[in-house]
Amino acid sequence: MEIKQQLRLSQQLVMTPQLQQAIKLLQMSRMELAELVQEELLENPVLEDSLDGRDNREVAESTIDQQIASDDKAATEDPNKAKKDEIDWEQYLENHSLQAPMPSFRGGGGDDELPGVDQTLSRAEDLSEHLLWQLRMGDFVEDEQRFGALVIGNLDDHGYLRIEGVPEEQVVPRLAEEVGLDPEDAEEVLKMMQRFDPLGVCSRSLRECLLVQAEHFGMDELVVKVIEEHIPNLEKRNYGAIARALDVPVEEIYDVAQVIAELEPRPGRNYVSEEPRYITPDVYVHKVGDEYYVVPNDDGMPKLKISGFYRAAMADNPKAKEYIQNKLRSAQWLIRSIDQRRKTIVKVTECIVEKQRDFFDKGIEHLKPMILRDIAEAVDMHESTISRVTSNKYVHTPRGLFELKFFFNSAIKREGRADIASESVKQAIKKIIDGEDERNPYSDQAIVEILRDTHGIKIARRTVAKYREMLGILSSSKRKKYF
Repeated sequence: MEIKQQLRLSQQLVMTPQLQQAIKLLQMSRMELAELVQEELLENPVLEDSLDGRDNREVAESTIDQQIASDDKAATEDPNKAKKDEIDWEQYLENHSLQAPMPSFRGGGGDDELPGVDQTLSRAEDLSEHLLWQLRMGDFVEDEQRFGALVIGNLDDHGYLRIEGVPEEQVVPRLAEEVGLDPEDAEEVLKMMQRFDPLGVCSRSLRECLLVQAEHFGMDELVVKVIEEHIPNLEKRNYGAIARALDVPVEEIYDVAQVIAELEPRPGRNYVSEEPRYITPDVYVHKVGDEYYVVPNDDGMPKLKISGFYRAAMADNPKAKEYIQNKLRSAQWLIRSIDQRRKTIVKVTECIVEKQRDFFDKGIEHLKPMILRDIAEAVDMHESTISRVTSNKYVHTPRGLFELKFFFNSAIKREGRADIASESVKQAIKKIIDGEDERNPYSDQAIVEILRDTHGIKIARRTVAKYREMLGILSSSKRKKYF
């Protein structure tokens, strides 16, 4: 055993803070980037939102570099400059406090012109709040109110009372036991709650929900009997079996099914708490003559620049100077990373437009198969970078608004012709179904044969079923119209 010294060369990837920040910004959506910029504006005093419209790159290359490079020379070349530029904070704060208040943007007029409280809500009322208000307004004792609150707390998005792992018949006894309420009284409270608005809420099953509505609207005995005994056949549209079981003409079952279809199977659908998500495109594709041009969307994004307000703070105080210099470098990295993100998105979009020219000219039927590697090789980037660029990024085109991921599709082989993109096959399936006879819809196997005979597309039946489900289209038995 002995100790020796050796020299060894090796390569390893070092993720610098700048690189980590650039990767983080690249995979952010537009809304996430805007939130990050706002946070940085609050945390970094050197950053400010430019109002003069100057280009970010000019700021990054001139203002920041000049400030950082000239910091060390300022004190030595002109010792009196720091005193000249020193800020009189007392006078500044005094003048600021004496300033007149800003005029109202409404131009006066008093409180009568302001909108009402109901028009200034930041979010809509959800189902739980709506039901709790009705519960408080009802004639319930304390134990019943606590049971009702437990019921409301266990409702799903559709308004049904369900507890995972608990059978339907045990849900009410379980909740009644928690508040010390008799199970029979709990059932009565639940029946009263099921007549809250929306009607049928707090039901434990589809059958119970439809029965509550049918009884409330006074529907005839045949409707109630079909709901009680034949929900599975009703879902399958097996009207013949229902007619035979109830010994009535099948035409009457058609009428009953039409009445039941007007009931609400999901009472909570109008109270979904999820807020709408609005999409803002990251880039625009404009057609000028026969050419397409890619333009970044900078509307609504803060135009960052470096504030000159803190230069005086670096004159005499070494700690302040070090702090400001660190903030200047952080601001410089952020501005350059955002600019690099902008350039990369534009570059990748230009390449997509070039490769999918037929789609932009002729429509979705001419969308070509394309994978990440095709773009990565064209723009000389890694596939992971292309994946980050295209995730949660949207492009506004003359054909509509699309996510950049939309243009990447697997290839489906065609007999005697070039391969076709999977998205084009989906649209072909949708077009076939839209043109079918509603009383005699195409089965998945029939769609396979139509695709093969008319489009030369050879795919399996299960592939058609998968694409149909992705499009949100029901099977042929559920698409069939009987009346």
